Amino acid sequence: MTVKDITQILEDFAPLAYAEDFDNVGLLVGNASTEVSGVLVTLDTLENVVDEAIAKKCNLIVSFHPIIFGGLKKITGKNYVERVVIKAIKNDIAIYSNHTALDNARHGVNAKICEILGLSNTQILIPQKNTIKKLTTYIPNDNLEEVKNALFTAGAGEIGNYSGCSFTVEGNGTYKANEDANPAKGSIGTTHTENEIMFTCVFGKNEESVIIKALLSSHPYEEVAYDIQTIENTNQYIGMGMVGKLDKEITETEFLDHLKLKMNAKLVRHSSFLNKPIKKVAVLGGSGSFAIGAAKAAGADVFVTADLKYHQFYEAENQIVLADIGHFETEQFTKNLLVDYLTKKIPNFAIHLSESITNPINYF
Repeated sequence: MTVKDITQILEDFAPLAYAEDFDNVGLLVGNASTEVSGVLVTLDTLENVVDEAIAKKCNLIVSFHPIIFGGLKKITGKNYVERVVIKAIKNDIAIYSNHTALDNARHGVNAKICEILGLSNTQILIPQKNTIKKLTTYIPNDNLEEVKNALFTAGAGEIGNYSGCSFTVEGNGTYKANEDANPAKGSIGTTHTENEIMFTCVFGKNEESVIIKALLSSHPYEEVAYDIQTIENTNQYIGMGMVGKLDKEITETEFLDHLKLKMNAKLVRHSSFLNKPIKKVAVLGGSGSFAIGAAKAAGADVFVTADLKYHQFYEAENQIVLADIGHFETEQFTKNLLVDYLTKKIPNFAIHLSESITNPINYF
């Protein structure tokens, strides 16, 4: 398998189209056509991780965090980022990152946290906007099933747990072909009226090129009339953070004990207790201060995240308990998630879970 083959499998799980605009995701180092000898999955790509990849004969590192985040104007080895890039290139090792694409994925980072904490009835905390598109096209009645099936096979018409979703209206289409045309129906120089079906369906923005290709290849017309719109409907399956429920109510201290145990957290920084039971829990892996308002609006009893600053704890405002367990701690199981996924998709391929320590924070 090539680097591209494996990264495409990863992008089926976490499409890069759903990454945040500020992020740097995708293939960061290496050639997409390189044949892969083995894959090493890590949270961060540091020099010791590259050394581990060399030792395990892996020439592709799948790293949740991107080693290259801002622009590199020079690569002289003066800092850890440049040294990693140099060592990877010298040893023909590719580096791929999916970061916020995996944060926003339905079964990604935050779904894994919910699984670890035993939360059920989970929902996206902050749905990502502008992720749903709508296709409208016009198909001759005789060709409706062929075109419709091609679009559905390409991924159109999927809404949550439903597939093959569409709407049709019957009508008449007209056109007049000139001497350079090759009309599938009708004659050159004559206005033709065709019984057509107006066909409408939705699809995810990451699928647009595939959907258009399927439409154009299956439609009988030389010139296919269609339009695509981005719609504002809430996408309940893509976005940052999740909220779910514990099986039963527990006290605040019981929840923090549960949190420390399940998330292997050395400590928990938290806002004031409210002396209320904990049942509904919001989570967001990594730096999640921007979601405090969303957690409160969702009616969560506690919000588990990381990197909260001093004044941000005031934003609890006696409405919610904020629990900061650390950046690494919230995302540590992400590499397990990716290894499990890749192992299921390519079971006979060498997929390795990195054993290198990459957490930069220590506790005394």
